[in-house]
Amino acid sequence: MRIFLTTITAAISFFTLISIANSADHKFVPALVFDMGGKFDKSFNQAAYEGAEKFKKDSGINYKEFEVTAPTQREQAIRNMAKRGANVVIAMGFAQAAAVEKAAKEFPNTKFAIIDMVVDLPNVRSVVFREHEGSFLVGMAAAMASKSGKVGFIGGMDIPLIRNFAAGYVEGAKYANPNIEVFQNMTGTTPAAWNNPGKGAELAKSQFGRGADVVYAAAGGTGVGVYQAAVDEGKLAIGVDSNQNYLHPGTMLTSMLKRVDVAVYNAMKDAKDGNWSSGIISLGVAENGVGWALDQYNRKLISAEMEEKINQARKDIISGKIKVKGYQSN
Repeated sequence: MRIFLTTITAAISFFTLISIANSADHKFVPALVFDMGGKFDKSFNQAAYEGAEKFKKDSGINYKEFEVTAPTQREQAIRNMAKRGANVVIAMGFAQAAAVEKAAKEFPNTKFAIIDMVVDLPNVRSVVFREHEGSFLVGMAAAMASKSGKVGFIGGMDIPLIRNFAAGYVEGAKYANPNIEVFQNMTGTTPAAWNNPGKGAELAKSQFGRGADVVYAAAGGTGVGVYQAAVDEGKLAIGVDSNQNYLHPGTMLTSMLKRVDVAVYNAMKDAKDGNWSSGIISLGVAENGVGWALDQYNRKLISAEMEEKINQARKDIISGKIKVKGYQSN
């Protein structure tokens, strides 16, 4: 009898171990591949990080991550995540499109998401933003806050995506003040343009020297230098992607919010909950995918009249009364 019970106990233990092993094999594993500029760039990548952290907090599920520091790492990082069993792999930035396309074809049973670019494959979710709509709103804020009638824009890498930020900004500024003058500079033509605060500061000081008193940076980590230059010169700056108002209260007029955090969070949650969908998801003002930031850090810089006009423009964009053309339409 004792031998029989021992045998039964051993069998139960064996099958329990098998069950645990199988459960471990089938657990949900999300992965996030950051692009150039660093996870804590206070902008695009950091917004993605915050979305992933929210998913981790809400679900109790950890995620794999990798910070790309060289273009050659993109494909290897994305492939490795899929190869090691990630259920969904999220790639940050337009530059990862070729790597996502290759990996998605190689691993057809793995879900992939890419932010800021379209990859047309059945297992890929492509999330793009109508950033020109959000830039229109902060362009209005810049023009209304400007005392000189001159404002500036500093982009990161010179690509159509960043030109779209600039175009929307110019449209919004001229909507608020048809006589406004807008200076524009791009930081560079390589991925290094996303993480060059020194160059950002240099360009900002040049624009301030030409009379601009508000400068909008859509340049990833490079924007940190733009904002510091604004502090040093006693001028105003506008942040991007994440809410950057807290960085320099009294200097940051506002931030153009691009809800990358929501896109990352939803990709992980949808994959986990069985609500996954591939294809293109376009997020603009109407979907709360882009907008502008008003909080305790910039409240004193935004008058009631400015707030009312910007919010009315937001409603008019949603209704179609205002049509923001952006760069692609030019």
